[in-house]
Amino acid sequence: MSKTLIRNGTVVDGTGAAGFAADVRVHDGVIAEVAPGLTPAADETIVDATGCIVSPGFIESHTHFDGAMWWDEELDPLPGYGVTSLIMGNCGFSVAPVSDDEAARREVVGIFSFFEDIPEQPFLKSLPWDWRSWPEYRDSMVRNVKLPANYAAFCGHIALRLAVMGLEAWDRAATPAEVEQMCALLDEALAAGALGMSTNLFDHDGQDRPVPSLQADDHELQSLMAVISRHPGSTLQVIVDTFRNMTAPDTMRRIAKLSEGMPLRVQWAGLPTLVFQRDMMGIQAPLVELHEQFKREGRDFWTGYAHIAVTSTMSVQSSLIFAQSNDYVWHEVVTAEGDAAKEAVLRDPDWRARARESWDTKAFEFSPFPEGRAAHLLLMNSDNGVGPTHLTLGEYQEQIGAPHPSDAMAEWLLANGLQSTVTMPPFECDRDMVLSLMRDPYSVGNISDAGAHGQMLCGGGENVKLFTDFVRSGDLTVEEAVYIQTGKLANHFGFHDRGVLQAGKRADLTVFNLDEVQEREMKRVYDVPDGKGGFTWRWSRDAAPMRMTMVNGEVTFDGQQSTPARPGEMLAPSVAA
Repeated sequence: MSKTLIRNGTVVDGTGAAGFAADVRVHDGVIAEVAPGLTPAADETIVDATGCIVSPGFIESHTHFDGAMWWDEELDPLPGYGVTSLIMGNCGFSVAPVSDDEAARREVVGIFSFFEDIPEQPFLKSLPWDWRSWPEYRDSMVRNVKLPANYAAFCGHIALRLAVMGLEAWDRAATPAEVEQMCALLDEALAAGALGMSTNLFDHDGQDRPVPSLQADDHELQSLMAVISRHPGSTLQVIVDTFRNMTAPDTMRRIAKLSEGMPLRVQWAGLPTLVFQRDMMGIQAPLVELHEQFKREGRDFWTGYAHIAVTSTMSVQSSLIFAQSNDYVWHEVVTAEGDAAKEAVLRDPDWRARARESWDTKAFEFSPFPEGRAAHLLLMNSDNGVGPTHLTLGEYQEQIGAPHPSDAMAEWLLANGLQSTVTMPPFECDRDMVLSLMRDPYSVGNISDAGAHGQMLCGGGENVKLFTDFVRSGDLTVEEAVYIQTGKLANHFGFHDRGVLQAGKRADLTVFNLDEVQEREMKRVYDVPDGKGGFTWRWSRDAAPMRMTMVNGEVTFDGQQSTPARPGEMLAPSVAA
């Protein structure tokens, strides 16, 4: 292992305490000393951090690299943004355990493919699928995957149901015997190092079916909670509905009732941080009250939130936006197999009429499609360059004299190629609520969805906005911005051997100059296997850049580019000493 001395920097140690001038010595993957004026040893590599912050490496608290980690060993662009650990298995979706039944295993892949916009073919071909249980999955990752960041994963409730119940998991409550089997599978997963169990009490699929976890009755949920509570350091993650049917308040009251008296940590996602959810949907206020109630009651309940508005980008190749917006007519284009079939749908006069009617009467009010919002959709990503680009759908509709925005979008896609995308301008964030949650002791920040929705740019590099926006505006101190994505998250997930720059902790750290890091524009990269011997594209971005990112004492980003080092380890929760 390398020996490194980082000199002359300002240490922001991840505890929230004020930064201080100090050097940091790293030996054998561990922080050996943090003190001013350390004397270099002959065998140490010297890193000059003059003018820079030296902090713990950043934790991506909510990602979906469950698939991409098997074909994107660089985890681009995370090393260039100081990321040293990432969390997978979120939203009830995980790739273990899996059934012996091939149809049930393919259902796991189909769920990931639809809900997270992860291409199905590389998921089927790049993963070895040499596991059935969660411990076997862990062993396969450790054996086969070498990454530049540490990783940890929840066991997904949906995977548990499909492993035990097969395809019937979509349709009914589990029997007592099936609940017992799920509990046994979860118990062995937690013993093998799973972070806990994630469940999804929100989503509907492309056929408008509630996800399997929404079929769970109180007995099933409470039994699984009891298993989690027997494993100190483990967490129940709950995804709630703050948009579609707005059942989140009732869901959280149900979770609170079922977990009464259990020593259970709950992470719930989440509390809405968009202005329209506050002012027009009215869903924010009751959840704020529940958040405060849980704190008053002394519950170990942590509220997830996003510090940016999600970028909603529509694609007719693999996009859940239409179905999740209740526009199943446009979703027919997504499900049509092959560009010729998609083109035929887009040209069909009967489909066009149904599509207009769906936009006007079926799509949810706050989806991208109703009148007044559809006109502002951005035509900014032409696959063949025909254009026009960098104008709104409303402007294009007027240019071509289309009778309806739906027709205009169909015409633009036909002219520009079916790999083109249409982007919705971000919703306005409730900045005061975001800042309140950032400072709340029971919140989970830096949620991004990185690794999923590759053609929507969900996640990679969004953490830098804590510095380029919130710190530079004066709304946060640099110490707060570091704490939010380091020590606070490490404590929440039970990573007590890292997340803070202290002697004896693992050497996950980053060095950066606040004046140098920037929000980088998104760019297309063609590195996602298409399952046919070629590659399709996803959005990425250039590095922030950090001056250095180090994982377990090895440099993964050298200030210019990612290095070949792959020192990432699988992490498991523990209880604080």
